[in-house]
Amino acid sequence: MSAITHELRASYAFMERNYFLVRRYWTWELVWLAYSTANCLAIGYIGVGMEQVGGASVDGDFLVLYLVVGALVWRYLSLIFYWITDIVGLERWEGTIEYTLMAPIHRLTHMAGQTLFSIGYSLFSTGLVLVAATLAFDLDLRQANLFGAVAVMLAGSLSFIGIGIVGSILPLLFPERGAQMTHVIIAVLLLISGVYYPVDVLPQALQKLSLLSPATYVLEGVRAALLEGAGMDRLINSIAPALLIGLVAMPLGLQAFALAERYAKRAGKLHRNG
Repeated sequence: MSAITHELRASYAFMERNYFLVRRYWTWELVWLAYSTANCLAIGYIGVGMEQVGGASVDGDFLVLYLVVGALVWRYLSLIFYWITDIVGLERWEGTIEYTLMAPIHRLTHMAGQTLFSIGYSLFSTGLVLVAATLAFDLDLRQANLFGAVAVMLAGSLSFIGIGIVGSILPLLFPERGAQMTHVIIAVLLLISGVYYPVDVLPQALQKLSLLSPATYVLEGVRAALLEGAGMDRLINSIAPALLIGLVAMPLGLQAFALAERYAKRAGKLHRNG
């Protein structure tokens, strides 16, 4: 029990550390929150504009909600991804990466604290953007299944945690350009997952790739829950594949990170830059 208590305290320590980092750079957090809110509203106004351009043939209210839900879900998932991948670069900048990776704790403990904080932070900040979008567009969510939407998003979180752990290998192995390389991963997922359009409009090759993206299932499930009020009996079709991808991606990501960590220590890549 003492060993388990030690690991739980260590996980909480990483959560607390991230909280203090957010509090330390709170002005940057306000900047990114303002940017995300403006971006979500701009995407929503595309729906309003299309209603004027397309006339009666376009259901503006439905299109606005469709686009806003896509923007919010994508913000939540990508924020989890970046919180996990950026922590290597941030710790390298702060000069603490050597101490963190050489601390006498399991890497699973480290990643557990990191991922739990990323989920909580992403849910909270995305909720703030949702409030702003609801006020701006007078969204009607009375018939929406909010609990089901959150359940789908949490299921998708596991998959993006696994993908984020894999992505964090890049800044670990490539100190000067690894952080920029992670943008390629998120860009490909953005393209194939149907964030702002149905997956059916993509070429056949990209439609097949979309089946491998957990964001595809999360977006389908959240839209069904919020736009159609779908129940859990239907949402399970989105939750199950998202969980399956997560159960595969997380252990593979941890194993890959362990291999990359050992190489980085041997090659002397745990140095501060900036």
